[in-house]
Amino acid sequence: MSHSDNQPKGGSTTGSGAPAISDRNSLTIGADGPMLLHDVHFLEQMAHFNREKVPERQPHAKGAGAFGVLQISGDVSAYTKAALFQKGASTDMLARFSTVAGESGSPDTWRDVRGFSLKFYTDEGNYDLVGNNTPVFFVRDPIKFPHFIRSQKRLPDSGLRDNHMQWDFWTSNPETAHQVTYVMGERGLPRTWRHMNGYGSHTYMWINAAGEKFWVKYHFHTRQGMAFFNNADAAAMAGQDADFHRADLFNAIKRGEHPV
Repeated sequence: MSHSDNQPKGGSTTGSGAPAISDRNSLTIGADGPMLLHDVHFLEQMAHFNREKVPERQPHAKGAGAFGVLQISGDVSAYTKAALFQKGASTDMLARFSTVAGESGSPDTWRDVRGFSLKFYTDEGNYDLVGNNTPVFFVRDPIKFPHFIRSQKRLPDSGLRDNHMQWDFWTSNPETAHQVTYVMGERGLPRTWRHMNGYGSHTYMWINAAGEKFWVKYHFHTRQGMAFFNNADAAAMAGQDADFHRADLFNAIKRGEHPV
């Protein structure tokens, strides 16, 4: 196998942050042989190029975020050897907040779960963590996820959203009840992205230097305190400023009030 190292100066990385061997040559069998399907970098490049102008995502279409820093103040080395979690480590990162069901032009303040996704640019590659502003989720088996998202979308005949559809899904899947109580409570209407918590949706495995394994959940608690809209104020803000959450985060950072 050959893979030219004819790489532009400075180098590039794959989507996971690993160094890319070459940005100019695909992986082939020999100098003139066929290209190989396990050239991950090539496939990523083609997939990204083909999808970079998709009109919008299916869930989490409306959102925005900010760059920040993860700073580790405690010692958790007994549970993980990952560099970004060692005491004193400082890692650049990106946070994106979003609604789930609404389209890209929908109001920020409609009642909904809020997405909470993080990307950490670590010394060992990029680390992605997806979650919500609630510590539980609607379904246990991921095969149900597309059905759940479709239950929040528009009907094909009228083009309108229909609450009966989402309630049909929820009542037919009893494991959704815990998350439904969160969405229908005050956490379904956060005042701002700065005043809500975030939680990793999944359970993750940490491995320490001795090779021992530990199961962990990520909880990110706002230092600003939690704050919420009531139904009337959220509805009024949806009509007054559809981009209220985006504007609040941008303007707070611009004022020097960096959320923690």
